[in-house]
Amino acid sequence: MSGEQEISYSEAIQKASASITRFPLIPVRGVPLMSYIANNWDSIWAFRPDPSDLLIATYPKAGTTWTQEIIDLLLHNGDAEACKRAPTPVRSPFLEINSPPPIPSGLDLLKTMDPPRLIKTHLPFQLVPPGFWENKCKAIYVARNAKDNLVSYYHFDCMNLTQPEPGPWEGYIHKFMCGELSWGSWYDHVKGYWAEREKRNILYLFYEDMKENPRREVERIMRYLDLSVSDEVISKIVELTSFKNMKENPMTNYSCVPAPVFDQSISPFMRKGEVGDWTNHFTPEQSKMFDEDYEKQMKGVNIPFRTLI
Repeated sequence: MSGEQEISYSEAIQKASASITRFPLIPVRGVPLMSYIANNWDSIWAFRPDPSDLLIATYPKAGTTWTQEIIDLLLHNGDAEACKRAPTPVRSPFLEINSPPPIPSGLDLLKTMDPPRLIKTHLPFQLVPPGFWENKCKAIYVARNAKDNLVSYYHFDCMNLTQPEPGPWEGYIHKFMCGELSWGSWYDHVKGYWAEREKRNILYLFYEDMKENPRREVERIMRYLDLSVSDEVISKIVELTSFKNMKENPMTNYSCVPAPVFDQSISPFMRKGEVGDWTNHFTPEQSKMFDEDYEKQMKGVNIPFRTLI
């Protein structure tokens, strides 16, 4: 991706920012999606990836950008300069995203790239275009514990002026529990990919594991991708993808998105990146209510989530 293309992406968002609004959600097969995505659904569903393409799937705010950067660095043998060729959403297009012109859609960006491509999605498993599984594409899923994911998504919805108005915190908890946020139910999302992980050869990662031992998880990703980089390069990737370094990196911190779209004065795109921040937001009563509902929604599913490390 050339510097000119990078500039044009930022400029396109700037030009479209006057028409940016908090877009309503429209259900697609029961999953609420932003109207611009729902209205382009047929094109998204028909997308045919190359067998060499790699899919990174997450529920929103579960470590997506972090994983994208780790993989890009692995693919470039730890070359930090190569990974500064363009912002994250240009290097690793967001499959389903669709915005007002002249912002290029994820599909538009993918058309300009040669395989193998690194493709991001927040779609639940049942909405992933079937071409990914028919072509046996590799897929990496990152899951984050529900409480921290909820807190991060709340702050993101406050600053992302294209998502529906989040409303007060206590009401947002109920929206999360009922699957009323963009991309639907966290519970269905994490369970859907978990159930399919072996059949579809999906590498299922946990945000908490990545925080606890980033080197181990980078090595897991490397092996899954059939790559081999030196121990020195692994150490370099771990350092380059630390929260502090990524927050300061203009290619990963989404500073390419102007304030009328992402108002980072409300909350930074990269806010804390911690495990256990939920303890600063949930009251004891809210935590108890949430835990009781969680037990019901996750009954019979043994996904090893941790809310603290």
